[in-house]
Amino acid sequence: MQLHDLTPQEGSTHRRKRIGRGNSSGHGTTAGRGQKGQLSRSGGGKGSGFEGGQTPLAMRLPKLPGFRNPRRIEFAPVNIARLDEKFEDGAVIDGAALKAAGIIKKEFQPVKVLAEGETSKKFTVRVDKVSAAAKAKIEAAGGSVELPC
Repeated sequence: MQLHDLTPQEGSTHRRKRIGRGNSSGHGTTAGRGQKGQLSRSGGGKGSGFEGGQTPLAMRLPKLPGFRNPRRIEFAPVNIARLDEKFEDGAVIDGAALKAAGIIKKEFQPVKVLAEGETSKKFTVRVDKVSAAAKAKIEAAGGSVELPC
């Protein structure tokens, strides 16, 4: 069997109804549209957003002002108090360590360390961002902060 041997199943194809081609065709004069009314006219009918007279969805939804940046980077906030309770003294804190401790969901999620809470442990923090107050608290405890370039 070759491609040129293929034919449609018997009875599965039908001839197209050619309307408006004279009365002898059986579909002349009004071309199957009836006599008068909105649907008999060219361009008749409701628009695609018409919902039977109720207020359309596009008008019901709120129109919020402003702009939502599609390239915004969402940082996972992590407080110093959380690091103090989850990690031992001298720990290296990075994405993998935070994921293993259950603080963040994904290893490569951007993280920002915030200054809420206190610590007396010496951490080496390797995350994407650290607030100035958090950096001061970590360094006051004898730890260090290593930020990417």
